[in-house]
Amino acid sequence: MRSWIVDQPGPIEDHPLRRARRDVPTPVGAQLLVRVRACGVCRTDLHLVDGDLQPKRSGVTPGHEIVGSVEAVGPEAGGRFGVGDRVGVPWLGWTCGSCRFCLSGRENLCLAPRFTGWDIDGGYAEYAVVDEAYAYALPAGYSDAEVAPLLCAGIIGYRALLRTELPDRGRLGIYGFGGSAHLTAQVALAQGARVHVMTRSAEARELAAELGASSVGGTDDSPPELLDGAIIFAPVGSIVPVALSALDRGGVLAVAGIYLTDIPPLTYETHLFEERTLRSVTANTRADGEAFLAFAAENRLSVMAQPYEFSEANRALNDLAHDHVNGAAVLVGPWTD
Repeated sequence: MRSWIVDQPGPIEDHPLRRARRDVPTPVGAQLLVRVRACGVCRTDLHLVDGDLQPKRSGVTPGHEIVGSVEAVGPEAGGRFGVGDRVGVPWLGWTCGSCRFCLSGRENLCLAPRFTGWDIDGGYAEYAVVDEAYAYALPAGYSDAEVAPLLCAGIIGYRALLRTELPDRGRLGIYGFGGSAHLTAQVALAQGARVHVMTRSAEARELAAELGASSVGGTDDSPPELLDGAIIFAPVGSIVPVALSALDRGGVLAVAGIYLTDIPPLTYETHLFEERTLRSVTANTRADGEAFLAFAAENRLSVMAQPYEFSEANRALNDLAHDHVNGAAVLVGPWTD
């Protein structure tokens, strides 16, 4: 099968992804073999390819927003899915089930997790495997390209929104407005929040306004009112003190990315006093994913999916790195070379 692999991370402008031919994997245990039809291009993939996030092993295939059809099932699969079913393969690929975090319902903090496209070969390939317990049934009414970003951008944004503990009819600030943020904003708006978007891209600001944001501005701009909660999607640590300063008393700031540049020094009185809270967001639980996809099934989200052929993976990552993607980039099949 054809696939993209990361041998040596490097500047994205140098196109560090390399094409490779590999055998089609055989599903073992409770795995499903999935023929990949679409795979979202996540900023985590970009961090893996350019070296901000170190690969777990050489030659790993990125991609963890996979939409495809089941081609075969392993001998120990329990029947959740059958051949021909459309399934989603997310970032969280396996947890131990026995550590203190798994046993307390916090499998996103598992001590020995495996992640799709980092530990496990991902969806920048013709086929992928997934443990059936970590695959998702997908909501109807979305094309493959539309549903792919829901599997990480959507789920992580949903968890980040939960982490803000936004009150009913609360005031939410969003910093950065790409694949994850444009979905999270729609969830918050559907729940009755007022949403203020701060981002550097003029096209992204236009999209935020179209989706119903109460205000839009530049990354360093102050929203027109104090915020009950905020989420940083841009991987830029210098935004943290800006966002904390925009919080009302008791407000919560959640940082949604797996990678963030260094945070400048904070001043206790300005940024944290009056019970302002700074939180990270680490992966997600399967319950988060099920809850978000159920929400997406009941509330039709407008997914801005910019398609690229699988042969254009390096270009898609380069466009993402340089803010040339408005919404979410998605690799779509079939492979053409």
